[in-house]
Amino acid sequence: MVVEIDEKSGFCFGVQNAVEIAEEALSRGEQVFCLGPIVHNDIEMERLLSLGLKTVNHGEYQKLSNCKVLIRAHGEPPETYYIAEKNNITIIEATCPIVKKLQSRIKKTWFDADAKDGQVVIYGKAGHAEVIGLMGQTNNQAILTDGEGNLDRIDYSKEIHLFSQTTMSNSDYNTLAEKIKERMAEAGIADPEKHLHINRTICGQVSNRQPGLKSFARKHDIIIFVSGRESSNGKMLFSICKNENSNSWFVSSPEEIKKEWFKGIRSAGVCGATSTPKWLIDKVKDTILSL
Repeated sequence: MVVEIDEKSGFCFGVQNAVEIAEEALSRGEQVFCLGPIVHNDIEMERLLSLGLKTVNHGEYQKLSNCKVLIRAHGEPPETYYIAEKNNITIIEATCPIVKKLQSRIKKTWFDADAKDGQVVIYGKAGHAEVIGLMGQTNNQAILTDGEGNLDRIDYSKEIHLFSQTTMSNSDYNTLAEKIKERMAEAGIADPEKHLHINRTICGQVSNRQPGLKSFARKHDIIIFVSGRESSNGKMLFSICKNENSNSWFVSSPEEIKKEWFKGIRSAGVCGATSTPKWLIDKVKDTILSL
């Protein structure tokens, strides 16, 4: 049986950068706290915790002082930095540069739009770490939608500035934009194209991975997709594999692989999310070969 790994799978730049920053700080023997799990992958988190990384939630973070706290790739709202200044916390900045730039764009647009009586709409998942940081740039005044909910909160007679969480689907984002245009037309806006400002903020490493993943899923008899179960990106990319190849399986670790999946299989493809470490994908491949 041939087993092939999708070359584009594994950590995106932002996650890889955050992990390397954490490893560097830990290698110096420093006590480092991370605000939330640095990556949505339990096995990678176990490895980092074994190196000394301590994970804290936001409630625990507010009680810390005189220490170092790493901000993960997802980013944080301004309030997190205010607390750091008040409690003498040294921030180790590992926010993904793409997310950091998006935060700045949303913050500037919100202040400008607020002055002009416009609106900022963010397409994303409520409660997602990145979204909490993005909403924080607007004092949580932006309208958050997953493409279905909260659409009635939007005033379609006003200008709308649309942004997206970086890990969302491009096609679903385009569908949302068309919905908004339709409602603007219904509200009497003669030229919705002029009043809806669509900001293309989905990460290219995520969106560009999708076409290649479709082709990869089609070329194999079976697909083993490796991801943490809490990974938003993992759920989205696995659904792409499943749509292209019904014989696709989601696993979080090599131990979840079942020998009977491979009966009569000649070609297996192994791929993963942007939050899946390459070493874990390699380990899954080795496990399949050993069956």
